Amino acid sequence: MSAEPVVNGVGGTDEQADNVDDVNAKKTVKYDSGAADLEKVTDYAEEKEVISTDDISGAMTIIGDRRLKEAADKIAKEKELQKVSIKKSDVELIIREMEISKTLAERTLRECHGDVVKALIALTN
Repeated sequence: MSAEPVVNGVGGTDEQADNVDDVNAKKTVKYDSGAADLEKVTDYAEEKEVISTDDISGAMTIIGDRRLKEAADKIAKEKELQKVSIKKSDVELIIREMEISKTLAERTLRECHGDVVKALIALTN
């Protein structure tokens, strides 16, 4: 009685054992090549992550300047809107018809330079 090699817990022939070894070898090569590709990408990403502190401080300065400019523009716009004269009856009409707050009605009316029709159209769109 000849002993057959055991493959995955089941007796088999030498040919089956060779096939299993080939499949396992192919899987190993496949996974190793994927790991090598991943290593290349990781190395590239690590090289790109090196940034000087001058670049960061320059970017922070630009962002800070932009925020200050936006805040100044917003304040200037609010001052311009406060100069627009509106009628109390127009505000009450918008509040009653659109069922919105007084502040929103006043702001919309000011943005439309006191024109009730334009304000109502702006609120419906």
